[in-house]
Amino acid sequence: MAKRIDPAILEAAVGTMYPPPYDEPCRARERTRLGDPAGLTQFGVNLLRLPPGAWSSQRHWHTGEDEFVYVLSGEVVLVTDDGEEVLHAGDAAGFPANEGNGHCLQNRSDKDAQLLEVGTRQKGSVCYYPGIDMVAPAGGKPAAYTHRDGTPYENIRRRGP
Repeated sequence: MAKRIDPAILEAAVGTMYPPPYDEPCRARERTRLGDPAGLTQFGVNLLRLPPGAWSSQRHWHTGEDEFVYVLSGEVVLVTDDGEEVLHAGDAAGFPANEGNGHCLQNRSDKDAQLLEVGTRQKGSVCYYPGIDMVAPAGGKPAAYTHRDGTPYENIRRRGP
């Protein structure tokens, strides 16, 4: 059986499930799952395309999941609690589980950026979004977001360009 995965024939998810107003900077992002077609269950792998102006996510961190990104082409600004760093093609960054350092990637250039995202799939992990009133609780559906007080956001649906 062939193991080759052709990203060009896979369906990309464009946009975000974030509730308004947090969805705005992420509406143009395009994420293609590469790990799922390979049958991977312990970690996920995504091909991420960020058009000019798009963000990978809101600034966030996970209690139980490691994350790693590798810039394939273009440039992005890595925004963390410590400040900002420009990442170019060939640069990588990692985010250990439970580190508590919120991070996201922003394409502030005039060209597309492509990245490879790798992350563990840890059941029971909570995702916190410092600086905004949003949490992705453990055990929630992929589109389950709550306010910090636990009140769920309503009308969660994919929002794109």
